[in-house]
Amino acid sequence: MGGKKVQKMREEILQGPIEKTLFALSFPLIINNLVQVLYNLTDTFWLGRLGRAELSAPGTAWPMIGTLMALGMGFATAGFALVGQYVGAGRYDKANNAAGSLYSLVLIFATIVGVFGYFVTPYALHFMKVSESVYPYALAYTRIIFLGIPFAFTSFAFSFLLRAVGDTKTPMKLNLLTVAINVILDPILIFGWLGLPEMGIKGAALATITANSVGSLIGVYLLFSGRVGVHLTLESLKPNLEFYGKIFRIGLPSSVGQSANNFGFVVLTRIIFGFGDVAYAAYIITTRLVNVLTSIARGIGMGMGTMVAQNVGAEQYERAKKIAERTMMVNFAIASLSVLLIGIFREDIFRIFLNDPAVIAESEIVLKYFLISVPFFNGIFVVVTNVFRSAGHTKKSMTLSILRLWGLRVPLSYAFGYIPAITILGLTIPLAEFFDFTSKGVFFGMGLSNFIAAGVALIWFVRGTWMKRIIERW
Repeated sequence: MGGKKVQKMREEILQGPIEKTLFALSFPLIINNLVQVLYNLTDTFWLGRLGRAELSAPGTAWPMIGTLMALGMGFATAGFALVGQYVGAGRYDKANNAAGSLYSLVLIFATIVGVFGYFVTPYALHFMKVSESVYPYALAYTRIIFLGIPFAFTSFAFSFLLRAVGDTKTPMKLNLLTVAINVILDPILIFGWLGLPEMGIKGAALATITANSVGSLIGVYLLFSGRVGVHLTLESLKPNLEFYGKIFRIGLPSSVGQSANNFGFVVLTRIIFGFGDVAYAAYIITTRLVNVLTSIARGIGMGMGTMVAQNVGAEQYERAKKIAERTMMVNFAIASLSVLLIGIFREDIFRIFLNDPAVIAESEIVLKYFLISVPFFNGIFVVVTNVFRSAGHTKKSMTLSILRLWGLRVPLSYAFGYIPAITILGLTIPLAEFFDFTSKGVFFGMGLSNFIAAGVALIWFVRGTWMKRIIERW
């Protein structure tokens, strides 16, 4: 590390025009996100041909998978912050040591998660109150995905490390390849084309882990070849308790926050399923659509993370703040346009995936009570938590994540969906009269949580307590 390419990118991040540099970093990430969402939509499209239960299975599985994966992703976030700040400070030897420690730690942790997840899946699905029609498909899908978790984790680590040094193009190219493999294999394995056996939902899961395996192996080769900004060696992969300790101390709050966040969605799945398969199917398709239209915003946010990490490492705090503020404005506008487009073309789009009148009717409720809050979530909350993580202040991002899910979204969605009335300061509010014990209350609570969480995040960001680098301690 420390080659001319990395040093040139560092200079642009620290001194170049903000908008131009942000676009240069974000464009490959935007393409990367769009391609990933394309796969998700393809998966949804093909499974929708099988039925409502098959279509719902991956959406049911991913909150549980994400809960365990988030533990490792928190450590990857710590590695990203350390590598990015070391590069910003010009300490390339330290950056390589952090990269090697992160990669070996992620591989060990991913193996443990895969084994644990495989055996805990039945109990988790029962906890979520997954309906009998969805349960067998969700069980089969989830267990196969857990078997491929080590490949998924190491692919994420590869992307995090290269993004930290300012290389967003290489992860994009690798992701294009893996998604292409996934998209091609999906219908072949699901429906048994080309003489292969028809595997249904199992085929979708197998296509995913096959593609991840290819991407992971190529990533390992590139990291060891010295052809990318990070150069790993067998020596750097040896367990380093000192760096493991750093990664744990910085990454643990992020791991706890992200895991609590994902487990919140496990509970939320249980809450939504209380109103049946129709409500959940409408929710899953809607979130897939939002992911398509907000991929640009998420890509810009990830590019911002690289710029914030390196500018904080170089102690250019005001520049880091200005980068974040401009990202908020752009992402809020993009998310607002996304919601508007979904509102206009909602029925026609839904019919493409699942021509079910009940689900289409339910989608109007999701739009009216939940989707209008998405610009505040993507434009403000997501950007602020990304700033905190990129600056290495993971306790702040953890606190915000837990507040949004456990302090706001879960209790509010349950209260408005299931509780007939609440009493505040002697005043009784008849919630049932507003929402009639329907899914309207659940989605209203989810939307309200986004508005409140965005306000809290913005106030915390403006205070500027995150404007201090973490590498001074090391």
